[in-house]
Amino acid sequence: MTLFKRSKLAPLMLLMALGLHPAWAQFKTPQNSELNGDLMYELLVSEISAQSGDNGSAFQLMLDAAQKTRSEQLFERAVEIALRARAGDSALQAAQAWAKAQPTSRNALRFVLQILIGLNRLPETIEPVRRDLALLQGMERASAIGQLPRFFVRVNDKKQAAKVVEQALSNEIGNATTGPAAYATIGTMRLLAGDGEGALEAARKGAALNPKAEEPVQLALALMDPKLPAAEAMVLRHLQAASRPELRMGYVRKLLEAQRLQDAKAQVIAINDSTPDFADAWLVRGSLALQERNESEGRFALNTFVKLRAPAGDAPADAVQDRGLTQAYFMLADLAEQSQQWDEAEHYLDLIDSPQDALRVQGRRAANLARQGKLDKARALIRSAPELQPEDARTKVNMEVQLLRDSRQYQAAYELLKQAAQNNPDDVDYAYDLAMAAEKLDKVDEMETLLRQLIAARPDYYQAYNALGYSLADRKLRLDEARELIRKALEAAPNDPFIQDSMGWVEFRSGNLAQARQILQDAYRNRPDPEIAAHLGEVLWSLSLKPEAQAIWKEGLAQSPDNETLRETIKRLSAP
Repeated sequence: MTLFKRSKLAPLMLLMALGLHPAWAQFKTPQNSELNGDLMYELLVSEISAQSGDNGSAFQLMLDAAQKTRSEQLFERAVEIALRARAGDSALQAAQAWAKAQPTSRNALRFVLQILIGLNRLPETIEPVRRDLALLQGMERASAIGQLPRFFVRVNDKKQAAKVVEQALSNEIGNATTGPAAYATIGTMRLLAGDGEGALEAARKGAALNPKAEEPVQLALALMDPKLPAAEAMVLRHLQAASRPELRMGYVRKLLEAQRLQDAKAQVIAINDSTPDFADAWLVRGSLALQERNESEGRFALNTFVKLRAPAGDAPADAVQDRGLTQAYFMLADLAEQSQQWDEAEHYLDLIDSPQDALRVQGRRAANLARQGKLDKARALIRSAPELQPEDARTKVNMEVQLLRDSRQYQAAYELLKQAAQNNPDDVDYAYDLAMAAEKLDKVDEMETLLRQLIAARPDYYQAYNALGYSLADRKLRLDEARELIRKALEAAPNDPFIQDSMGWVEFRSGNLAQARQILQDAYRNRPDPEIAAHLGEVLWSLSLKPEAQAIWKEGLAQSPDNETLRETIKRLSAP
């Protein structure tokens, strides 16, 4: 027998993660007329050799049997034996023999492709890719083209991979059916290689080939970024024509990620108008309406979603509850709680049938008790809740702290967090929460010490930069330093309206009223939050725009009548 050559190859688990599974798990005797006594003996010896660790003999015997029978199952078993031994060249030998014996086997060609990638022989992947695509027609081929990037995602040299894929698809880019998918795949590979402009160029070419094709638009969605505004423009051009609601929802998700809430709402309303039975858009609309404190719109949207998504009466009793329904019931409970309709809130919480949300439901019940003046009972309810997951202990602390904050029991919240931070010294979130609790008690030095320690330990924890910068600005301390801290936070989260609010506030404290107004108006437009309303109103008041300030404050009070920051601002300025 020939020597069993070993070579460097990505381990078997990598190939399995890419979609390959060893045949031995479901190995059956191949049904073939050539399966005589000698062949059966050869298979038996091969398996015994594999189990005893003699992979070289096992491989050669299995490959010989596969070639004699031309059995796909035996070829796959030979490949699996080689992969288990991390013998890449032998695995490739078996896969190529398989592809030669069965030229129409896509399974064989995919093994060849993935083994070549594992061996880092990227230029050799062009031929099996083309052969695989040649076995398909029309939309099946376009679908296969769209799946190509997943095979190359772990390649180290992404630029070479992008060039190889482009070469492999050179015959497809002129085809009106498969060309858009080919350009989208080429663009995706360029994006993986860090070439955003090149990816956008590919998306444009795909769209030019067939303006109705969705693949280039999906790529443009992935490319959406302030640095590439043309990507969003391309998406919008496509959406102006008739498009599936699922595609528009993809755009909504990108807008939500960018905290562009008003733009997202406009898009879901467009879906509601054009496709009223598309349930997901109603759920998003309801969520956005609640963030705006628009109770009537939120209730209508959420009830519409429930009607569209709720299971029929004959649904199986053990059916897993739709996640969207769970979210909708939580939000409907929110609405009831805001109106102090405690029985109605309990009704919606009872409708939630989700074990993973059991602790969250218990927390909501506790919050409702606290709002009715039963704080001790609420805290006891949280503490008695079972801990089914490792993170449940932390969740329970957070819930209890929030109860105390909402009840203005700031000292008790501080003490609870201090104990939790001492018990978990490496938990940065506890450190941050303790700093915020200290700030609430005017323990400014302790707050600053905790936040600076947190920044030193976790330089990427941008919330700490923002919190420290805002606190300094609010106290008119070291304003240049405050601005720099908030700037760093904005670098990490440029569209976060609360960090924008902090920057607007530091500009106000620095006397830059016009700049503060612009920043705060942008923040409030993206997130009409009562605290942002308080700051924007104060800037407008300082600019002698008192009617505008009062209008903003009125909106804020309508959303949150008890917001401390907003009420303190109005009282301090003696605004009616």
